[in-house]
Amino acid sequence: MRAIQILAPGRIEQVELAVPTPSPEQLLVRVHACGVCRTDLHLLDGEVTIPRPPVVPGHQIVATVVESGDADGAPLAAGTRVGVPWLGWTCGECRYCRDGAENLCDRARFTGCDIDGGYAEFAVADHRFCFPLPERYGDLEVAPLLCAGLIGFRALRLAGDAERIGLYGFGSAAHIIAQVARFEGRRVFAFTREGDGATQEFARTLGAEWAGGSRERPPEELDGAVIFAAAGELVPAALQAVRKGGTVVCAGIHMSQIPPFPYEILWGERVLRSVANLTRADARDFLALAARAPIATTVRAYRLAQAPQALADLRAGRFEGAAVIEL
Repeated sequence: MRAIQILAPGRIEQVELAVPTPSPEQLLVRVHACGVCRTDLHLLDGEVTIPRPPVVPGHQIVATVVESGDADGAPLAAGTRVGVPWLGWTCGECRYCRDGAENLCDRARFTGCDIDGGYAEFAVADHRFCFPLPERYGDLEVAPLLCAGLIGFRALRLAGDAERIGLYGFGSAAHIIAQVARFEGRRVFAFTREGDGATQEFARTLGAEWAGGSRERPPEELDGAVIFAAAGELVPAALQAVRKGGTVVCAGIHMSQIPPFPYEILWGERVLRSVANLTRADARDFLALAARAPIATTVRAYRLAQAPQALADLRAGRFEGAAVIEL
């Protein structure tokens, strides 16, 4: 099969690999689409460590089952369309798994990092971490829901019941979560790169009532904020934008160094917290919501051989919404 591998930091190329053989706990799936995530860039740049390189990246996999398996007691027959997200395996035994926080499992394995991912024609995945997808979405359109949507959904939930929600970094995740927030009756304030009028207008078309640069103060105090951009300097800015008692959630797996800031902008019982990975409950809850909410993903399609270009375009911010590899 054709696949893309990250060989080492900064080295990515197309290769020919044998079609993988699933273990008894795994499904063999035929990949149709795989979303491109900023985490893939962090892996390529060496900011997130790949334990055993080389690895096939990609953790927003849309595929059909080739060999059937069992997911939570419900059969996934051959031909079933499934999504495979970032969380690929957990031990089920540690304190985190027992307490319903499997996203924090110390032995967790992640798709496209510990386990070969979806930048390939075929993949294997643990059947317990594969999810049937809402029929209303095509393969390209549903792919970004599997990380940008899922992590954004978890981050939005951890921001509490914030009516006025700020989204810092209006890329793949924010363009989905802005629509979820509006569906839930929240008011959305979008923060982009300074001077990025095109993205600010894009945010307005998705329901943001205000859009501006990331250093700007919104016209009202926010009840909460989610930082999707990997820029640590946005943390003090977001804290200054939220009211007393508000929550700032850092939604990325990697972030540049957070600069020192005065205690007064945290004081007032403001909360600063991170999001780590996702749980299977997050996936089930969000995909059920996506089946009924009017979420429209904006995607740019790339062929498998164009994966390096897709990553470069993501780095440079050359498109709105999400990039998706089409196979």
